[in-house]
Amino acid sequence: MAFIIECLDKPGSLDIRLSTRPAHLAYIEARIDKVVVAGPIFAEDGSTPIGSLLIMNFDSKADAEAFAAEDPYAKAGLFASVTIRPWRKVFPAA
Repeated sequence: MAFIIECLDKPGSLDIRLSTRPAHLAYIEARIDKVVVAGPIFAEDGSTPIGSLLIMNFDSKADAEAFAAEDPYAKAGLFASVTIRPWRKVFPAA
């Protein structure tokens, strides 16, 4: 089943995001078989990252939660909030 993982950064935490980014990308890359889509969320200026959005396949919500908790960004204390919800693709036709 696919899950949306929406992570919003703590205000003023860009330095944490930038310094932890290589470890975060390696963590995602090592699980690329589970990734539907993944990338940053930007502020209204279109260039300042303020979070992350991932849609990933897991057997259970517990697996998605465990994945999110082990993300180097999460371990570094980057996120103000993490929301995980089940998701199903409808368009374009699955």
